[in-house]
Amino acid sequence: MILWRNSWWCWSTALLFASPSVWLAPIFSACLCCSLAEHQKEKLQAKAGVMDPGSDIIEYERPGVVRVYKSGRVERFDGTDTNTVPPCPSGDPANGVASKDVVLNASANISARLYSPAAEPGKKLPVVVYFHGGGFLVQTPASPFYHAYTASLAAAAPAVVVSVNYRLAPEHRLPAAYDDAYAALKAVLASCRPDGAEPWLAAHGDASRVVLAGDSAGGNIAHNTAIRLRKECIEGYGDGVSGVALLHSYFWGTEQVGREPTDAAYRGEFERLWDVACGSQFGPDHPYINPATSPGEWSQLGCGHVLVTTAELCWFVNRARAYAEGIKACGWDGVVEFHETKGEEHVYFLFKSGCDNAVKELAVVADFVGRC
Repeated sequence: MILWRNSWWCWSTALLFASPSVWLAPIFSACLCCSLAEHQKEKLQAKAGVMDPGSDIIEYERPGVVRVYKSGRVERFDGTDTNTVPPCPSGDPANGVASKDVVLNASANISARLYSPAAEPGKKLPVVVYFHGGGFLVQTPASPFYHAYTASLAAAAPAVVVSVNYRLAPEHRLPAAYDDAYAALKAVLASCRPDGAEPWLAAHGDASRVVLAGDSAGGNIAHNTAIRLRKECIEGYGDGVSGVALLHSYFWGTEQVGREPTDAAYRGEFERLWDVACGSQFGPDHPYINPATSPGEWSQLGCGHVLVTTAELCWFVNRARAYAEGIKACGWDGVVEFHETKGEEHVYFLFKSGCDNAVKELAVVADFVGRC
C-alpha cells in the first residue's frame, strides 16, 4: 500500500481497499474495544431506564473515510463540503481554464462544476460529462484533486468539462446517482443548443462530440449512463454519445476474474461497499456492478468508442482487462482502446498528478476526447 505523505485523503482511500493483512487486525481490535464500550453503555442505560434507539451504533465504516450509523446519521471524514476549493470564473492562471458552479436541473436539484478552456468566440469544443469517484459515498466536484484533474483535462483536450455533483449514498442509495447522471446528461445536451440555458455550453459545447467519463465509482456511473442512453434515448439527440472513458472503474462480482485475490475478507469488503451504496437492492453480480453478467445489455452500450484505463496495481485491474476483452466479445460494434500503467496504484493520477505516468495518462484521455 502506498502512503501518500502529503494527503490524508490518499492514505484513507488506500485503506479503503488495502490488503486485509494491513488493516484488518487493528480494525478488529478497535471493534472489540468499541463492542465492550457499547455493552457497558447499554448496561448503564438499562439501569437508568433509558432506551437507545441505535443512534450511536455503527452500521458501516471505512476508517478515515466515512462512518454510517444505524440511525441514518453519516459522518464523512474525506471529500466533505468543508474540504473544497472555489471555482475560478475569470480563469486559472496556471492553465487558463475558467470554472464556475452551475445548476443543471433546478427541479431535480442537480448541480455541477463547469470548466471552459480559453477558446475563440463561437468555437465549438467536445464536451466531457465527468463523474467523480469515491465509492458512491464521498467526494464532490469541488474536492481539490477532482477540481485540479478536471481543469487539467479541459485544458489538455481542449474540451468543456461538466463535473456532475450527483447525490451520494447512503442518504441517497443507488440508483440515485445513476438517475442524477442521466438527468445531467440531458441537461447538458439541451444547454449545448444556441438558445441553451447555460452560456458556456451554448457558446462552445458541441453536442455531436460528447464523452461520458469518470474514475472508480464514477467510471461505473459513466458506463451505466451509456447503457441507459441506448435503452431510453434522449429526444432530439439519439441513443449514443461519441465516447465513454472508464478510468480505473469500480466493477466487481462474486467470481474471481484473472488474478484477483480469493481471500474472502478482501472480496467481502468490495461487496459490502456495494451493498451500502445500493441499500441491498442489487446483488454483487447485478449488471450495474458486473457488466459481464448481462452480455446482451452490454453489447448495447450507447457509444461508438470506449477508452479503458487502469494501473498494474489497481484493485480493479483484472476487471478493466476483462472489460476491454469482454465488450469486444459480447457483440458491441464500437472501437475499444486500452491503456495500462505499470507500477502504479488505483487512481494514482489524482494524487501524483505531476509524475510522468500521470501526465502520460492525462494525455491519453485528452487525445481520446479530441478524437471522439
